[in-house]
Amino acid sequence: MSAKRLRRAIAVCLAAVGVAALATPAAGAATGTRACPENSPTGVFCTAGELADGTPYRFVVPDRWNGIVVTELDFVDRAPDHPLTERLTARGYAVGGTTRDITGWNIAAAIDNQAAAVERFEDAVGHPRWAITAGRSMGGFVSAGAAQVHPETFDAAVPFCGGLGGAVGQWNQKLDTVFTLKSLLFPDTGLPVTGVPADTDQATRAWTSALAAAQRTPEGKARIALAAAIGQLPGWGLTADGEPTPRPDPGDADEVQEGMYRALAGGFSPYIGQAMSSRRAIETLAGGNPSWNTGVDYARQLAKADAAQRRTVRELYARAGLDLRDDLRTLARAPRISAEPAAVRYLEKGIVFDGDLRVPVLTVNPIGDQIATVAQQQSYESAARAAGKASLLRQSYLETVGHCAFTTGEQLAAITAMTHRLATGRWSDVATPESLNRRAEAAGDGPGRYVHYRPPVFNRPYTG
Repeated sequence: MSAKRLRRAIAVCLAAVGVAALATPAAGAATGTRACPENSPTGVFCTAGELADGTPYRFVVPDRWNGIVVTELDFVDRAPDHPLTERLTARGYAVGGTTRDITGWNIAAAIDNQAAAVERFEDAVGHPRWAITAGRSMGGFVSAGAAQVHPETFDAAVPFCGGLGGAVGQWNQKLDTVFTLKSLLFPDTGLPVTGVPADTDQATRAWTSALAAAQRTPEGKARIALAAAIGQLPGWGLTADGEPTPRPDPGDADEVQEGMYRALAGGFSPYIGQAMSSRRAIETLAGGNPSWNTGVDYARQLAKADAAQRRTVRELYARAGLDLRDDLRTLARAPRISAEPAAVRYLEKGIVFDGDLRVPVLTVNPIGDQIATVAQQQSYESAARAAGKASLLRQSYLETVGHCAFTTGEQLAAITAMTHRLATGRWSDVATPESLNRRAEAAGDGPGRYVHYRPPVFNRPYTG
C-alpha cells in the first residue's frame, strides 16, 4: 500500500471509531502558517509560500477542517473573498493551489506543481483524508492531468471546462479550423495559421477584422460555418460584451451560423484569439510547431459534425450558390502542415490523456463553450472506456454558453457530489443532472442548468 493510501486508511479508521481527528481544529494551525490576506473568509487560517520553480501557492483552512483539501491551478490569482472559497470553507473544506503565471503552457510543470503544493500543505497542516484536484479552463486541463500523473497524491478530480482532448489533440483540432478558414477565405494573405508572430494582439485583430468582413457576405458565412463545423465549435456564442445569447433553434441556419461566428470571432473571448495567443506561447516553449494535418480528410470531419451544423453548412452553401464538394476538394488539395517531431514530444508531456484512470473523475462542461469544446469531453470518455476505466468516470454538461460559465452553486454541486462518491465508494445517482441540479439549487444560486447531453465524436483523437 502506498504511503498516501496508508494515511487515508488510518484517517478513515479513526473516523469510524469516533476519534475527532477530521472535525477539529487542524493539526498544523500553530505551525507553518501565515496571516490570511485581507477579506479572507472568517474562521480560517492560511499557509503559503513558493515552490521550487518560484510558483506561489496558498491554502485557506477552516478552523474546523473536515479533512478534505481542494486544490486548483489558479487559486492564488483569485480574490480572497471569492464566493467558491467562502462556500467551501464554510462547509469545512480546505481550499488552495497555485498560479499559472510561472508555468504558463508548460502543462507538465503545472501538473507537478499541484502535487508539490499538496506536499507543502501536508507539512504545514497535516495529511488530508482526501485530496481533490479541481480547476477551470487550463486549471481543468491540469486537474485531469494531475489525477493521471499523481494518483498517489490525489484521490479524485473535478475538471471544469478543460481541454480534455489532450494537448496534442486539441491543438490539432484548432489547426483544422484556422487552416480551413485560411484555405477557403484568405489563401493569398499573410494571416498566420502556425508560426504565429510575437505580436499576437495584432494577429488576432487581423483575423477578427478579416472574419468580420467575410461574415457580411453569403459566401463568407457559408465558409465560416464549414470551418466551425470541421473544428467542432458550438453553434452558440456570446455577444462582444460577454452577454449570453439565446440558444439558437437548431433548425434555423441563420441562428446557428451566427452562433458559430460569435464563438469563432464575433463574441467575447473568441476562439481565434486563443488560436493565436496560446499557439504562440506553445510554439515558443516547444521550439516549433507541434500540430499537423497531414493525412486529414476534411470531408470525413464534416461528416462527424453536429447534425444541425451539417444542415446549416449545406443550406448556406446552397443559398450562396457555392458547391460544397468543390470547397472540400480545394481543402483536400491544399498543401498540408507538418509538425516538428521534437515539438510534438514536448506537447505530449503536458499531456496526452490515456484513459488509465486510477481515481474517480467528474468532468463539467458548458455545451456552448467555445474554447474547451464539448467534443473534447467525448475524447476523454472514449479513452477511459478503451482502457477499461469507464466506471471511474462521470461526465456532466450544462445548458449555458461561454467558456467556464458556471455559477458558484453549480461548481459547489460537482465538488460535493465527488465528496459523496469518495465517502460511499459508489456513484449511485450522484452525478446525474437531476442530482447535481438539486445540489446547485440547495446552494442558493437558483436552479442548476445541468442537462442530459451527448457530445459529438471528437474528430482529432490522439493517444500517443
